[in-house]
Amino acid sequence: MDMPLPTRQRSARRRRYRALALTATLAAVCSLLAACGSDSGKTTLVWYINPDAGGQDKVAENCSKDKPYTIDTQVLPQDASQQRIQLARRLAAKDSGIDLMSLDPPYTAEFAVAGFLADIPSDVQDQLSEQSFKGAVDAATWNDQLVVFPFWSNTQVLWYRKSFTEKAGIDMSQPVTWDQIIDAAADNDGTVAVQANKYEGYVVWINALISGAGGDIVSETEKGADASIDVGSQAGDDAAAVIQKLSHSPAAPADLSVSNEGTAAATFASDSGAFMVNWTFIYHNYDATDPDLVKDIGYTMYPETVQGEDARPPYGGIGIGVSEYSTHQSEALEAAQCLVSPDNQGENAVLTGNMPASPAGYEYPELKKLYPEDLRQLFQQSVDAAAPRSVTPYWSDISSALQSTWHPSASVNQDTPSNSADFIGQVLDGKTLL
Repeated sequence: MDMPLPTRQRSARRRRYRALALTATLAAVCSLLAACGSDSGKTTLVWYINPDAGGQDKVAENCSKDKPYTIDTQVLPQDASQQRIQLARRLAAKDSGIDLMSLDPPYTAEFAVAGFLADIPSDVQDQLSEQSFKGAVDAATWNDQLVVFPFWSNTQVLWYRKSFTEKAGIDMSQPVTWDQIIDAAADNDGTVAVQANKYEGYVVWINALISGAGGDIVSETEKGADASIDVGSQAGDDAAAVIQKLSHSPAAPADLSVSNEGTAAATFASDSGAFMVNWTFIYHNYDATDPDLVKDIGYTMYPETVQGEDARPPYGGIGIGVSEYSTHQSEALEAAQCLVSPDNQGENAVLTGNMPASPAGYEYPELKKLYPEDLRQLFQQSVDAAAPRSVTPYWSDISSALQSTWHPSASVNQDTPSNSADFIGQVLDGKTLL
């Protein structure tokens, strides 16, 4: 499954993972890091999970019943880039203490090219492809092979305060643009809450804006470090114009430069709350703290970057990878199939608000009770329309370069896209360091 790389790129990649390996802990304690036999005589599979509200623990419990193995979960750091670093260091050292891992889509290609992921049998790939949303399959695929098991597929929608849009006189039954919601908020003492801190969430916004204008950050990613860098295109200019407009508008939250999913949720709940782009968990975010706000929440498709061009909402999610260095690969592959079954996807969504990677997962009875039909349809429509971040083994470098050149958002101007394209090129060519 590894993509052939030019000699310069292969050497750089070997150096990168050799450095990671040198920093890794090579000795592991069996009870904590290795897949060992438990007191019950069953094999213990260790699944490294991203933090959530208990969904992964519950499906691990479900998939440990009546099996010759038990799935034990270990929690990764909160930050996605730190999750990547921890996993990459240990896998570069061929640590057998990882059997399964929850992997963020931007790092799937990198882990596949590095040889960290066990092959998924072709018949299982076919079953997963048939089961899952196309966007989930695309995010889980490298070099025409499904390399992780699609578990959940998240997307963003535009959340709004119904009372505010009625006052502002904006028709939310029709597609809206970023310009429209920024102007409506600015003219009526409201805010537009986004994610613009110097982190991956800001790049998610940039990517959605560029994709919504018909462009890409990079393309021809099969060329590795020689991929086409497209962020300096007209689509990049259109995205920069939106960010520049919001950043210098009265609609910008005071904490815009450090805003994330949580701070955006708080801004939306404040007296100035008007519009917010955020993930699916928001619908039940205020149930216990602000029931009056819950009644005032409306939702619609992500805003258009360019009027008349279909929006491309962000795509997020988790795929479950099986480690190439697991000493229990066959059991781990079987366990991964169980973990991503539609019922387990549905149960995870009920507990966490992270929506299933399959249409069948949306039919889980408890999930249908928690989310109204029109919202479940909007989530699925948004996943189908979503734009994953570029699938490339160099995404970590590309993302860091974008964060360096587009942050803070108040510094973004008409030169930012071309400047960032130049910087990304220098980084990928090894002419400058991040």
